[in-house]
Amino acid sequence: MFENQQRDDVEALMKADAEFRRLYQHHQELDSKVHDAEIGVLPIDDMTLSGMKKEKLHAKERLQRMWDSRAHRIN
Repeated sequence: MFENQQRDDVEALMKADAEFRRLYQHHQELDSKVHDAEIGVLPIDDMTLSGMKKEKLHAKERLQRMWDSRAHRIN
Protein backbone atom coordinates (compact mmCIF):
# COMPACT_ATOMS: atom_id res chain seq x y z
CA MET A 1 0.00 0.00 0.00
CA PHE A 2 1.20 3.47 -0.89
CA GLU A 3 3.94 1.90 -2.99
CA ASN A 4 3.89 4.92 -5.27
CA GLN A 5 4.29 7.37 -2.40
CA GLN A 6 7.55 8.50 -0.87
CA ARG A 7 8.28 6.38 2.20
CA ASP A 8 9.23 9.54 4.10
CA ASP A 9 5.80 11.05 3.35
CA VAL A 10 3.99 7.95 4.62
CA GLU A 11 6.14 7.84 7.76
CA ALA A 12 5.57 11.55 8.38
CA LEU A 13 1.81 11.08 8.19
CA MET A 14 2.01 8.07 10.51
CA LYS A 15 3.89 10.19 13.05
CA ALA A 16 1.50 13.12 12.72
CA ASP A 17 -1.79 11.20 12.69
CA ALA A 18 -2.39 8.48 15.29
CA GLU A 19 -5.56 7.27 13.52
CA PHE A 20 -3.71 6.88 10.21
CA ARG A 21 -0.89 5.02 11.99
CA ARG A 22 -3.30 2.66 13.77
CA LEU A 23 -5.26 1.96 10.60
CA TYR A 24 -2.07 1.48 8.55
CA GLN A 25 -0.72 -1.02 11.07
CA HIS A 26 -4.07 -2.83 11.17
CA HIS A 27 -4.07 -3.05 7.36
CA GLN A 28 -0.53 -4.44 7.40
CA GLU A 29 -1.56 -7.02 10.00
CA LEU A 30 -4.57 -8.10 7.94
CA ASP A 31 -2.43 -8.25 4.80
CA SER A 32 -0.02 -10.61 6.51
CA LYS A 33 -2.80 -12.84 7.86
CA VAL A 34 -4.58 -12.99 4.50
CA HIS A 35 -1.32 -13.90 2.79
CA ASP A 36 -0.59 -16.60 5.37
CA ALA A 37 -4.11 -18.01 4.99
CA GLU A 38 -3.83 -18.06 1.20
CA ILE A 39 -0.58 -20.01 1.26
CA GLY A 40 -1.92 -22.42 3.90
CA VAL A 41 0.21 -21.33 6.86
CA LEU A 42 -2.77 -19.89 8.77
CA PRO A 43 -5.60 -22.42 8.84
CA ILE A 44 -8.89 -20.49 8.69
CA ASP A 45 -12.20 -21.16 7.01
CA ASP A 46 -13.32 -19.43 3.82
CA MET A 47 -15.89 -17.25 5.60
CA THR A 48 -13.27 -15.88 7.98
CA LEU A 49 -10.84 -15.27 5.13
CA SER A 50 -13.51 -13.48 3.14
CA GLY A 51 -14.31 -11.29 6.14
CA MET A 52 -10.64 -10.46 6.62
CA LYS A 53 -10.31 -9.48 2.96
CA LYS A 54 -13.33 -7.18 3.21
CA GLU A 55 -11.98 -5.60 6.40
CA LYS A 56 -8.59 -5.13 4.73
CA LEU A 57 -10.24 -3.45 1.72
CA HIS A 58 -12.25 -1.10 3.95
CA ALA A 59 -9.07 -0.16 5.82
CA LYS A 60 -7.27 0.50 2.54
CA GLU A 61 -10.11 2.66 1.25
CA ARG A 62 -10.17 4.67 4.49
CA LEU A 63 -6.39 5.11 4.39
CA GLN A 64 -6.59 6.32 0.79
CA ARG A 65 -9.27 8.87 1.71
CA MET A 66 -7.11 10.08 4.60
CA TRP A 67 -4.09 10.32 2.28
CA ASP A 68 -6.05 12.20 -0.38
CA SER A 69 -7.43 14.58 2.23
CA ARG A 70 -3.91 15.31 3.43
CA ALA A 71 -2.73 15.95 -0.14
CA HIS A 72 -5.53 18.46 -0.70
CA ARG A 73 -4.62 20.34 2.46
CA ILE A 74 -0.98 20.63 1.35
CA ASN A 75 -1.77 21.88 -2.18
